[in-house]
Amino acid sequence: MNPSNTILLVEDSPEDAELTLREFRNGNVSNEIVVVRDGVEALDYLIGTATQEPQALPELILLDLKLPKIGGLALLRRLRAEERTRHVPVIVLTSSNEVKDILSSYDLGANSFVRKPVNLVQLILATKELGLRWLVLNNPPAE
Repeated sequence: MNPSNTILLVEDSPEDAELTLREFRNGNVSNEIVVVRDGVEALDYLIGTATQEPQALPELILLDLKLPKIGGLALLRRLRAEERTRHVPVIVLTSSNEVKDILSSYDLGANSFVRKPVNLVQLILATKELGLRWLVLNNPPAE
Protein backbone atom coordinates (compact mmCIF):
# COMPACT_ATOMS: atom_id res chain seq x y z
CA MET A 1 0.00 0.00 0.00
CA ASN A 2 1.39 3.35 -0.98
CA PRO A 3 -1.14 5.96 0.16
CA SER A 4 -1.28 9.49 -1.15
CA ASN A 5 -1.50 12.45 1.18
CA THR A 6 -5.25 12.63 0.53
CA ILE A 7 -8.17 12.21 2.90
CA LEU A 8 -11.33 10.73 1.40
CA LEU A 9 -14.50 12.08 3.03
CA VAL A 10 -17.54 9.93 2.23
CA GLU A 11 -20.42 12.20 3.24
CA ASP A 12 -23.79 12.75 1.57
CA SER A 13 -24.75 15.90 3.50
CA PRO A 14 -23.31 19.01 1.81
CA GLU A 15 -23.62 20.91 5.10
CA ASP A 16 -21.71 18.26 7.11
CA ALA A 17 -19.09 17.96 4.38
CA GLU A 18 -18.52 21.73 4.29
CA LEU A 19 -18.37 21.93 8.08
CA THR A 20 -15.81 19.10 8.20
CA LEU A 21 -13.72 20.71 5.44
CA ARG A 22 -13.79 24.07 7.20
CA GLU A 23 -12.76 22.56 10.52
CA PHE A 24 -9.90 20.63 8.96
CA ARG A 25 -8.67 23.89 7.42
CA ASN A 26 -9.08 25.68 10.76
CA GLY A 27 -7.13 22.83 12.36
CA ASN A 28 -4.30 23.44 9.87
CA VAL A 29 -4.69 20.04 8.21
CA SER A 30 -3.02 20.62 4.86
CA ASN A 31 -3.94 17.30 3.24
CA GLU A 32 -6.07 17.41 0.13
CA ILE A 33 -9.61 16.33 1.04
CA VAL A 34 -11.68 14.64 -1.64
CA VAL A 35 -15.42 14.47 -1.00
CA VAL A 36 -17.63 11.77 -2.47
CA ARG A 37 -21.38 11.76 -1.82
CA ASP A 38 -22.32 8.07 -1.70
CA GLY A 39 -20.98 4.53 -1.50
CA VAL A 40 -20.93 4.05 -5.27
CA GLU A 41 -18.77 7.15 -5.77
CA ALA A 42 -16.46 5.92 -3.01
CA LEU A 43 -16.05 2.53 -4.69
CA ASP A 44 -15.44 4.18 -8.06
CA TYR A 45 -12.74 6.35 -6.48
CA LEU A 46 -11.06 3.58 -4.48
CA ILE A 47 -11.49 0.48 -6.63
CA GLY A 48 -12.37 1.83 -10.06
CA THR A 49 -14.88 0.69 -12.61
CA ALA A 50 -14.75 -1.15 -15.90
CA THR A 51 -14.08 2.18 -17.62
CA GLN A 52 -12.23 4.15 -14.91
CA GLU A 53 -8.98 3.41 -13.12
CA PRO A 54 -8.97 3.81 -9.33
CA GLN A 55 -7.42 6.93 -7.85
CA ALA A 56 -4.37 6.85 -5.58
CA LEU A 57 -5.29 5.42 -2.20
CA PRO A 58 -6.04 8.01 0.44
CA GLU A 59 -4.10 8.16 3.66
CA LEU A 60 -7.39 8.09 5.57
CA ILE A 61 -11.09 7.51 4.91
CA LEU A 62 -13.74 9.36 6.92
CA LEU A 63 -16.94 7.38 6.44
CA ASP A 64 -20.51 8.36 7.23
CA LEU A 65 -22.82 5.38 7.77
CA LYS A 66 -26.07 6.78 6.42
CA LEU A 67 -25.27 7.00 2.71
CA PRO A 68 -27.44 6.66 -0.39
CA LYS A 69 -26.97 3.84 -2.93
CA ILE A 70 -24.53 1.78 -0.82
CA GLY A 71 -24.66 2.33 2.93
CA GLY A 72 -21.57 2.93 5.03
CA LEU A 73 -21.47 -0.53 6.62
CA ALA A 74 -21.83 -2.26 3.25
CA LEU A 75 -19.09 -0.03 1.87
CA LEU A 76 -16.82 -0.81 4.83
CA ARG A 77 -17.41 -4.54 4.32
CA ARG A 78 -16.43 -4.20 0.66
CA LEU A 79 -13.33 -2.12 1.42
CA ARG A 80 -12.05 -4.67 3.91
CA ALA A 81 -12.68 -7.52 1.44
CA GLU A 82 -10.58 -5.84 -1.27
CA GLU A 83 -6.83 -6.41 -1.15
CA ARG A 84 -6.18 -2.86 -2.38
CA THR A 85 -8.15 -1.10 0.37
CA ARG A 86 -7.92 -3.60 3.23
CA HIS A 87 -5.38 -1.63 5.28
CA VAL A 88 -6.44 1.96 4.61
CA PRO A 89 -7.47 3.47 7.97
CA VAL A 90 -11.21 4.06 8.13
CA ILE A 91 -12.78 6.32 10.72
CA VAL A 92 -16.54 6.04 10.91
CA LEU A 93 -17.70 9.61 11.40
CA THR A 94 -21.44 9.55 11.89
CA SER A 95 -24.34 10.98 13.85
CA SER A 96 -25.44 7.46 14.80
CA ASN A 97 -24.94 6.38 18.37
CA GLU A 98 -26.67 3.03 17.91
CA VAL A 99 -24.83 0.23 19.70
CA LYS A 100 -25.40 -2.06 16.70
CA ASP A 101 -23.72 0.49 14.38
CA ILE A 102 -20.73 0.81 16.70
CA LEU A 103 -20.32 -2.98 17.01
CA SER A 104 -20.89 -3.58 13.29
CA SER A 105 -18.35 -0.90 12.37
CA TYR A 106 -15.64 -2.48 14.50
CA ASP A 107 -16.61 -6.01 13.43
CA LEU A 108 -16.18 -4.95 9.80
CA GLY A 109 -12.74 -3.46 10.42
CA ALA A 110 -13.23 0.23 11.22
CA ASN A 111 -10.21 1.71 12.96
CA SER A 112 -12.30 4.14 14.96
CA PHE A 113 -15.92 5.15 15.51
CA VAL A 114 -16.52 8.85 16.14
CA ARG A 115 -19.95 10.29 16.74
CA LYS A 116 -20.34 13.63 15.03
CA PRO A 117 -20.42 16.24 17.79
CA VAL A 118 -23.42 18.48 17.76
CA ASN A 119 -21.70 21.69 18.80
CA LEU A 120 -19.00 23.56 16.93
CA VAL A 121 -16.44 23.60 19.75
CA GLN A 122 -16.59 19.82 20.06
CA LEU A 123 -16.30 19.44 16.27
CA ILE A 124 -13.21 21.67 16.15
CA LEU A 125 -11.54 19.71 18.97
CA ALA A 126 -12.48 16.34 17.43
CA THR A 127 -11.24 17.42 14.00
CA LYS A 128 -7.87 18.56 15.37
CA GLU A 129 -7.48 15.32 17.32
CA LEU A 130 -8.40 13.21 14.28
CA GLY A 131 -5.87 15.06 12.17
CA LEU A 132 -3.09 14.67 14.72
CA ARG A 133 -3.72 11.01 15.48
CA TRP A 134 -4.41 9.63 12.03
CA LEU A 135 -2.32 11.89 9.82
CA VAL A 136 0.72 12.54 12.00
CA LEU A 137 1.06 9.85 14.67
CA ASN A 138 -0.43 6.79 12.94
CA ASN A 139 1.93 4.26 11.34
CA PRO A 140 0.05 2.33 8.64
CA PRO A 141 1.28 -1.14 7.63
CA ALA A 142 4.08 -1.25 5.07
CA GLU A 143 3.49 -2.74 1.65
